[in-house]
Amino acid sequence: MKILNLASALARPGSFLKNGRDIALRCLRPRNSGRNPSLRDAPTSNYAGCAAERGADGAARRPYPRTVSGFTLLALAAAAIFCSFPAQGSDNDWTAALPVFPDATTKVTDFGAVGDGLTLNTKAFADAIASLSERGGGELIVPPGIWLTGPIRLCSNLNLHLERGALIKFSGDFTLYPLAVIDTMGEKEVDSISPIFGQDLENVGITGEGIIDGGGNAWRPLKKGKVTESDWDAVVKSGGVLDDSGDIWWPSAGAMAGERNVARLEKSRSLKLEDYEPYHQFLRPKMVRIIGCKKVLLQGVTFENPPNWTLNPAFSEDVSLLDVSVHNSYAAQNSDAVDVESCRRVVIRDCTLDTGDDGFCLKSGKGAAGRRINMPTEDVLIEGCTVFHAHGGLSIGSELSGGVRNVRMTNCTFIGTDVGLRFKSARDRGGLVEKIFISNVRMTGILAEAIGFETSYEDTAPTDRKNAGSPETAAPPVNAGTPRFQDIHIENVICRGARNAIVLTGLPEMPVRDIDLQNVSITSQGGALLTDADGIRFENVKIQNSRGPKLKQVHVTNSSLDLVP
Repeated sequence: MKILNLASALARPGSFLKNGRDIALRCLRPRNSGRNPSLRDAPTSNYAGCAAERGADGAARRPYPRTVSGFTLLALAAAAIFCSFPAQGSDNDWTAALPVFPDATTKVTDFGAVGDGLTLNTKAFADAIASLSERGGGELIVPPGIWLTGPIRLCSNLNLHLERGALIKFSGDFTLYPLAVIDTMGEKEVDSISPIFGQDLENVGITGEGIIDGGGNAWRPLKKGKVTESDWDAVVKSGGVLDDSGDIWWPSAGAMAGERNVARLEKSRSLKLEDYEPYHQFLRPKMVRIIGCKKVLLQGVTFENPPNWTLNPAFSEDVSLLDVSVHNSYAAQNSDAVDVESCRRVVIRDCTLDTGDDGFCLKSGKGAAGRRINMPTEDVLIEGCTVFHAHGGLSIGSELSGGVRNVRMTNCTFIGTDVGLRFKSARDRGGLVEKIFISNVRMTGILAEAIGFETSYEDTAPTDRKNAGSPETAAPPVNAGTPRFQDIHIENVICRGARNAIVLTGLPEMPVRDIDLQNVSITSQGGALLTDADGIRFENVKIQNSRGPKLKQVHVTNSSLDLVP
């Protein structure tokens, strides 16, 4: 078997989940995972099939991360035999091709950058990237230091590599991030340029052991109830304005006015930048926005303090997030850690998240625009990850117009998230969510429900269940905007401590269908509440709750819901 074929076999993590085949996973990971050595020391990769290649110009090109020893190749070959068996419950490969980079290297200091935390290095980063781009790409090394900068625009065949001790700190001066018309698959919007931005690129990496700070404190509103009294007083005294209630702080009057005025401009379909400029600070950019790219690798780096979402690969193929950390404040508004949007072939492994909004979130567009583009998020593997605080450990939705399918999550831990496994959508957001396989998940200290399905997301917050179990009297007709959840399999899940065990709420016109829960054990205050559901199957499901019934059903059909005593 050729090394390339070995890689294809070894990139089927779904086959690691049964019958002791995790040997393949152990062999697949790079040695000393997390140390993230430089590409300069990695002429070949620990991922078989990523041996050094040569470009059209004959120059050696190399993938990330490390070298493969002869012994490791033998182990990989043995592991490939195990992986040759089909994965139980799915026929997907879950393969993500890694980027390959040219040998060229340069340091940002070669272009006048100063890592003193005071010098603005926007031009130095731009010049270094332009120089590498002219040479066909390569590795831009960021050495130890505090590197203050404005936005960084990526190019093809570029690996932005942060050495240990390197901190890229994006300036909080919003004027450095100009407004632009972002065109995504024909859908245009006005937004601020992201701190890190790349569109229509191939072979893109952000790797190393450093930290990237998005400077988000200068952009985000702050809710009084999310911080201590002393922290609130300090923020208010720093400047900015309060809303009429006195409970939300905004960094400027323009930012506060943007909530109403930007909605008005978007409704009028205006794309004139001058119309939006008074509300520039309201248009908080995603921190790392990757649009329409192929072969993207984020490895080893810690990301923190985003203006908006943290990591947002969208409309991209072959995306790998390996050993990445996201560390955001609980109070950080809209600070989703990882938003995978309309992407294909995504591998997320050994990542740690702690954030103020959703942890891992899979999306595919909103409303009519998402249905027109019609690009699902599909073929996604998430394994070996830990989520501390987040609104959802794994969230699918709520923007689901293009659908989500062929997803496997395994061997993950959620500690203190609002919801554990969270499926959310609403009428008009639509989308088909199917072929979801979740196994070997541990949860503790879940603030709302361990497992939740919401199909009226805009009307019911995850911790507000007053209307749950009260079906509507008049159901609208099913259309392209009707959300559909079906063919979802959850097994080997333990939750110790939740407000509610399971809240599964479909729509009268479209029940949640064909959901299997097997070997699930939950301790909670409330039990399970199922509304508008069909074909729900419990096998070896145990709920130990302290109040109310263990199980309540409203409009549930064709289901087997026996609980273990």
